Amino acid sequence: MRIILAHALPILTTRVRIALSGLALLGLAQSAASSSQLDVVAVDGTLCDLTSTLAASAAQVTCLIPPGGNPHGYQLKPSDRQTLAKASLILHNGFDLTPAANKISSSAPVVAVGEKVLPNYQGNDPHVWHDPTTSEGLVRVISSELSKILPDAEQAALTQRTNQAVSVFSGLSQWGSAQFSALPESRRVITTDHRTYSHMADRFGFREIAMLDAHTTGGVLRPSSLKAISDEIKSSGSLVIFKPSWKATKTLKRISKRSGVPISPNALEGEGVAPGQTAVSTAVSNICTMVNGQSGQCDQAGGDRLANSWKAIR
Repeated sequence: MRIILAHALPILTTRVRIALSGLALLGLAQSAASSSQLDVVAVDGTLCDLTSTLAASAAQVTCLIPPGGNPHGYQLKPSDRQTLAKASLILHNGFDLTPAANKISSSAPVVAVGEKVLPNYQGNDPHVWHDPTTSEGLVRVISSELSKILPDAEQAALTQRTNQAVSVFSGLSQWGSAQFSALPESRRVITTDHRTYSHMADRFGFREIAMLDAHTTGGVLRPSSLKAISDEIKSSGSLVIFKPSWKATKTLKRISKRSGVPISPNALEGEGVAPGQTAVSTAVSNICTMVNGQSGQCDQAGGDRLANSWKAIR
């Protein structure tokens, strides 16, 4: 064995040198491609997942607010500013979902995606993505902005992913409508602490009772407010009070005790994507939590198929 290797050494050495040279050039090319990869920042809401899905490997997407994070009180960190300074594109929800986003200053385009989709919206609920049809619009706007910075070689794949994403949200809209339509009309109501699901309510034809927004000032619950809230809940057809992703507050517990309406054991994720989930699987979870909480029978299998179709987009 040693003799064979020794005799073959000059030839092998030449071949190895050629191979190593090729690997070195490939490594340099990959390094150059990596260093030239576009940086995109998605600030809030579901934009991180939407943008990452559409961009795939064509861009490096950085998400400022992690899944499960609360955008309303978010403050930009020094590391965030460094990330923003390198970005070729910055996307945020708009409508003051994340007030800190209004302070972003960059030479790159800073796009309030939701405001482009709903330019005439004058309401006070920034959680626009809970309407799947609006999410279709978010996908189209994000895709349009990405197309302006991605190279020509990536355009066809971007278009394909965009069409797939729009199809999933179109299916989510039809599926969600079927879930709420199956509820008796008297049960098409959800009770929450703050207004978060008005866009979903308008799309699917149910009523959202945002208790604290409607009956308190600055979140202060006075005895008269507690009575008014309790009376409204008891007469509304609500079977449960839906809590946000964090623990039920003392205020929610007081309202539940006074009204006799229990707090749902399953939380809603209102501020973006739930940890470990996608925009679509989070939407499916929210809809099923609402429908099941109001004595319906959600088609979980159908929702899971949509979530899997979303994850399959490449």
